[in-house]
This record gives sequence, C-alpha cells and structure tokens, in this order.
Amino acid sequence: MTNKLFKYRSYTPIPFLILMIAYQQSNVWSLPLGLLIAVCGELIRLWAVSWAGSETRTTGKVGGTYLVINGPYAHVRNPLYVGNILIYFGLGIMSFALFPYLQILALAFFVFQYYEIIKEEEGFLREKFGNDFDEYYKNVPRIFPRISPYKKEGVEQPEYDIKKGLRSEKRTLQAFAIVAGTLILLWFFRRMS
Repeated sequence: MTNKLFKYRSYTPIPFLILMIAYQQSNVWSLPLGLLIAVCGELIRLWAVSWAGSETRTTGKVGGTYLVINGPYAHVRNPLYVGNILIYFGLGIMSFALFPYLQILALAFFVFQYYEIIKEEEGFLREKFGNDFDEYYKNVPRIFPRISPYKKEGVEQPEYDIKKGLRSEKRTLQAFAIVAGTLILLWFFRRMS
C-alpha cells in the first residue's frame, strides 16, 4: 500500500479539489486567510525543492542522492509534506466547501498518507546514510519544526539553487494558480449573480 501511496501522491488531492470547487462557499475572510496559508506552504515547498532538487519528483521507488540537512531540512525532516499540507489546508479554507468537515477529512487523509510514505523514506535513508541519518532523526522533528537549525559538519550537501527549484516546482505552481484562481473567480461570479 505504501508504494501505491508514494507512486500516486501527486493525484490523491484531486478528489478533494473537485469537492472544493463543486461545493465552494468562499467568503470575504476565507479567501485571503486560506490564500495566505497556502502561499506559506508553497514557499516552504520552493525552499525545500531548491535544496533537494528534482529528485523529489520521483514516482517510482523511494530514493535520493543526498541526506539534505540544510535549509528547511535543518528545521524539519519533511518540509515538502509540511508545505503540501499547508497548501491543501489553505485551499480548503479558501473554498470553505463543506466547512469544516471536508478540511478535517482531507487533513486526516494527508497526515495518514504522508505518515506511511515517510516511514518508507526513513527506512531508505537509514539504510543509505546510517549514523548520519540516525543523528539527524534524533535531532530534527518529522513534521513540527524546531526553531534553531540543526547543524552537522561533514555531511555532503547539494547546492541551493532557486532556479532549479522554480523549474522543479513549475507544475505545482501552475496547479496552485489554477485552483486558487478558480476559487477566486467562483466567489466573484457568485457575488455578481
């Protein structure tokens, strides 16, 4: 099951997005609040991808060249999933669809999905990076960030590259803009009618 969750993780939000659009009840406070939360999630994702690179886009097997411990990874082990959850939750707030039931259901689903995927990824990292990963695991939380960054010398790191990050995030940014734009337009047309 975990392999399927990993392989299809880009598609699991689609049913929730359809429900958000079909039942949207956006209002004057849900749109900006939800957009702010979702933008924060996207900025976290962009920061993370600019460190980890396009390897985060794999859909085959869990893998990775580096044990990335810089940037957002110095605060939380899974910044991409934290970013995703904030994006989905923010868009859910924007839509105000079936509030709060759809948002709670989506949050529960994504926490379950990412928990299963993270277990698999941690097994790979432990096997590949051994003691470096074990020390990182003990010092950096899985989901809730630590304030001070984790630091350890001697762990090879990729270079931070915002241009590669933007290229890797292109599809996510497009999907984000389409969904947020659709919710704003639906709210606008509903107010005009």
